[in-house]
Amino acid sequence: MFLFYFSITLAVASSVLYHFSQKATPADVNPAVAIMATYAVALCLTGIVAFFIPTKIGFLAELRQLNWASYLLAFSIVGLEIGYLLVYRAGWNVGIAAVLVNVVASFLLVPVALIVFKQQLSRINIIGILVCLAGLVMLNWKR
Repeated sequence: MFLFYFSITLAVASSVLYHFSQKATPADVNPAVAIMATYAVALCLTGIVAFFIPTKIGFLAELRQLNWASYLLAFSIVGLEIGYLLVYRAGWNVGIAAVLVNVVASFLLVPVALIVFKQQLSRINIIGILVCLAGLVMLNWKR
């Protein structure tokens, strides 16, 4: 039960810090340089974390077990990083941009969940999706 709550708390706290730091990145810094510095620190931090989550088969054996998904994840992360950096530089509101991206991405993932992962949607899930879409309209409503 600890992992259940810890994991979502970590994800939420990290997301808040992520958007705060993206918005606070100086506008005159080259986005690629900013992301490279971020990844250099991230590489060091994950190296430290690896000591606390030891492998049973060894680091190199773990690397050999990776598939295409890890590499696709790298492309998506770079796209997210540069995308959000440019979104905030373009003047988007921190709260609106994050909600917009996450709701639209979630909406686009529904067919993936149904077709690729064979997951099911209940009536209440469908109602929730419609509420989120209504929320997007309200967030972008011009007064």
